Amino acid sequence: MSDYRVLIADDNSVDRKVLSRVVRNQGNEVIEVSNGFEAVDAFREHRPDIVLMDVMMPGLNGKEATRQIKEISGEDFIPVIFLTSLSDAQSLADCLESGGDDFLTKPYNHIVLQAKISSFRRMSDMHRILLEQRNEIRLANRHMLQEQQVAKAVYDNVAHAGCLSASNIRYMLSPLAVFNGDVLLAARKPSGGMHLLLGDFTGHGLPAAIGAMPMADIFYGMTAKGFGLRDVLREINLKLKSILPVGFFCCSAAVDLALDRKAVSVWMGGVPDCYLLRADGSAIETLSSRHLPLGVLGGDKFNDQMIELPMNEGDRLFLWSDGIIESRNVEGEMFGQERLIDIFHAAKAPEDVFPDIQMKVTEFIGDSERDDDTTILEVVMADADVQDEDVVSTKSSTGSGPIDWCLEYRLDASSLKNFNPVPLLNHIIMEVPGLRAMGGQLHTVMAELFSNAFEHGVLGLDSGLKSSADGFMEYYRLREERLASLSDGYVVIVLDHRGNGLEGDLTITLKDSGPGFDYSELNRMTADQSQLSGRGIPLLKRICRSLEYKGAGNHVEAVIHWPQEQDQQV
Repeated sequence: MSDYRVLIADDNSVDRKVLSRVVRNQGNEVIEVSNGFEAVDAFREHRPDIVLMDVMMPGLNGKEATRQIKEISGEDFIPVIFLTSLSDAQSLADCLESGGDDFLTKPYNHIVLQAKISSFRRMSDMHRILLEQRNEIRLANRHMLQEQQVAKAVYDNVAHAGCLSASNIRYMLSPLAVFNGDVLLAARKPSGGMHLLLGDFTGHGLPAAIGAMPMADIFYGMTAKGFGLRDVLREINLKLKSILPVGFFCCSAAVDLALDRKAVSVWMGGVPDCYLLRADGSAIETLSSRHLPLGVLGGDKFNDQMIELPMNEGDRLFLWSDGIIESRNVEGEMFGQERLIDIFHAAKAPEDVFPDIQMKVTEFIGDSERDDDTTILEVVMADADVQDEDVVSTKSSTGSGPIDWCLEYRLDASSLKNFNPVPLLNHIIMEVPGLRAMGGQLHTVMAELFSNAFEHGVLGLDSGLKSSADGFMEYYRLREERLASLSDGYVVIVLDHRGNGLEGDLTITLKDSGPGFDYSELNRMTADQSQLSGRGIPLLKRICRSLEYKGAGNHVEAVIHWPQEQDQQV
């Protein structure tokens, strides 16, 4: 064990010499001074490991010198043992109050002195180790925060707000950690309407982000390509099941808002009961989870069935994470479902419910510590043309992409029964920068042309059946029946693009194995003559530069020009 450097401050030279001899004999290095001023100066110069300080000294007494030494030492632990002949309790207490750590009464007992020095040496070593560990932790924490900031920037770019800024959406997302265990995603469908997803991961911080990033990537990517929400959920469930460890999953509520049909489809797995509030406030319908959370079941056992409900304009769907229900006040009492439903009944108007929930939950929590994320989402049925103001622009990009190319894609009966090619082909089309701004219109054209070729051509279904509610049901009954027995037939899709980087034409050609139909009136029809056919054809004529049926009627060719004229935009 190396020598311990000891500073002895005593104005009595005899006492100082006696004490110095005892300390040196114990194997320590000694520095001697005769007053408080010298003690402070010697401490600055030599940085001793321990100080033996006489209380009563001329000039600067021991207590004041100790205060200055403690201030100079900062975070370092430098024990100060007072040397005193005082014996009354208050005087000894004053010594400790001034910063002293112990005292030694005269005459000195060398055994007690050695024990005290050894004891404080162990304490100093322990304090030094603790400081080193604290500094290591502080450095590691700084690095961790820097890494989390980078990771959060990536996370925010992937799990971005999407169209949560739309005028028919309100939300509150209150994170407990840097990375939120709750996730809110919203995206516009190319065909119109919205997909929304509220997720509540087990845990917080990085474990939640590990699941949230691929979830968001799949959600936005597949929605933009035109996949249905059920397909999106199956893919997310498969991904989470494969990457999350046992015991980690995501309680979720997913919403497909069909603005044109005035309907909503909801999938709920592991989230609390939520409510659908009608526009007049007279009816509150409860929606309950029917499935396990995402990431629990394998792909073959996962159930993607959704509940479809009609929603009139002004109807409001409310979703939340269990952090709302399980919020606790200072007494440890939970907010609970009953208080939540009371807010709906007490609200003066449907539009007051969301801010009332925010206010009541905040007031209830008060100064108590939060132990979970709290997330609320309100979705209002609105006009089909509702737009979000802050969505990232999808104007034509100046980036490079394919200019002149052609693709032929054929689907035979076995593929037609199980596969929808529209998202895949739409994704290929989006590789042309000039067509990206027309994603919604292109999806509409592709979906309508393929639906006509497959359902009317291959399956031979009559669109006239859909003129009434009963006929609509009969149409889809026949569709399922003929699809199940389909053993022959095909649809061929040809995509041909020609352009110069500033403008171009995309020609979409479909041929099917159906018998065709008399299209003579159809080719002469203009966009305002929708009574001559179904509603799809007039819409296509408005988007396309030209739409022409050929041959027996089982061959259609649509030409779309970009950039699109203002009067062509839907």
